[in-house]
Amino acid sequence: MRGTKAMTEELEQLLKNLKLRRMREIYDEQLRAAEKEDVTYSEFVTRLVRAQWHARQEGALEWRIQRANLPERWSLESFPFARQPGANRKQIRAFAELEFIPKAENIVFTGPTGVGKTGLACGILLKALENGYRCQFIRAQDLFDEVYASLADRSTRRLLNRLSRLDVLLIDEFGYLNLKPEQSNTFFKLMEERYHRHSTVITTNLGYDEWHNFLGNKAMVDALLSRVRHYCHTVTINGPSLRDPQG
Repeated sequence: MRGTKAMTEELEQLLKNLKLRRMREIYDEQLRAAEKEDVTYSEFVTRLVRAQWHARQEGALEWRIQRANLPERWSLESFPFARQPGANRKQIRAFAELEFIPKAENIVFTGPTGVGKTGLACGILLKALENGYRCQFIRAQDLFDEVYASLADRSTRRLLNRLSRLDVLLIDEFGYLNLKPEQSNTFFKLMEERYHRHSTVITTNLGYDEWHNFLGNKAMVDALLSRVRHYCHTVTINGPSLRDPQG
């Protein structure tokens, strides 16, 4: 590539029009590297296109993460397993392989406050997002607030359609809520529509036998639990709180 000139105004404008920003940013740098290494024109173009592709993938991931409403960028790699003996590292790593998603299996994390349920669940959700799955994080209180609002303006069907189609729906802090029967009924419909189609991840302080205390209608809760638990991994974390002051 000896004697190749820097980017022309025409080329820069073409790359701009085609929205190939990353290629524009690295063109001169890659050109100098190509001349120094005496690479072929094909390799030079490949380097430019590869960089643009990676930038586009990173942008798409960032967009999915923002839409998923992850509260924090918790990753499984940074989870303090050494401080939480109640969490089975091998089991969590198996979840990170994401085989539960195509099988439409659920994961329910149970245990006291502060043991790392949300961190582990968000770490799994982040893995799913990195692999192109459609996901959303929502706190249980916010979910039931949305349900209540949808009942008022008759948009419940639209809400259910949106949530039921997600590959992974993470419902955090499930339990200890004061619900109206209509909210519980709508939640049952949501889980019924997701049943054996898509995966739901739930974090909760409650055991399954306590769900009827806030969802009401025992017959409905029994039917709900039969669906949630049919294809489900229940992870009970009994360990120290990770929120305790250290040192």
